[in-house]
Amino acid sequence: MSDDGQWEFWIDRGGTFTDIVARRPDGELVTDKLLSVNPEQYDDAALAGIRHLLGIGLDAPIPAEDIASVKMGTTVATNALLEHEGERTVLVTTRGFHDALRIAYQARPDIFALEIRLPEMLYQRAIEVDERLAADGSVLRPLDVDGARAALAGLRDDGFDCVAIALLHAYRNAEHEERLAELAQTIGFSQISVSHEVSPTMKLVARGDTTVVDAYLSPILSRYVRRSVASARPRRHPR
Repeated sequence: MSDDGQWEFWIDRGGTFTDIVARRPDGELVTDKLLSVNPEQYDDAALAGIRHLLGIGLDAPIPAEDIASVKMGTTVATNALLEHEGERTVLVTTRGFHDALRIAYQARPDIFALEIRLPEMLYQRAIEVDERLAADGSVLRPLDVDGARAALAGLRDDGFDCVAIALLHAYRNAEHEERLAELAQTIGFSQISVSHEVSPTMKLVARGDTTVVDAYLSPILSRYVRRSVASARPRRHPR
């Protein structure tokens, strides 16, 4: 039970159904189950379920003061990843390593296969920038800022809005990644994922893969959250 007698909600939004478990202010557990997509009835299943358990209409605002917490798991990102329906993403990495994620660890599930079918990459394009850090994080080659700016501007002109930046040894020294992120923001990219923040680990492939996934899926999750927040407000019907 919430300390101040408020509601608590736990929600699992799946591809077909959304399941809700809630604890009432008196401590009783209640449940609800809705279709995850039912646009004729509601804009968002999770919020519709909350309104139903609170006993308020779909047109009513959700009383935030009566709710202690809402915890939700969702397959929105998982489905987009499995179906390859994320955002168009470009990978930016150190010169000479544009195919590092493609080569990866050369794992062979079937070692005797005569035809190796590589998985489809999540990023649509990979570009290299002139820079190089040593394994200890010291600068071997300074970042070519002008060249990086021109390359990023060209990508933005080509319609890319999401960029994943993963440089060699950036987990030891984030200076070059931070500078590239600043350039990307100035140029107008809306989603900028940098490896030293997303996954500050040693291996470039694992760090790069995680950064690409972050850039690929974050806009989808952000849109879902914004839509959920907007749906929590009362509907405005035309007069």
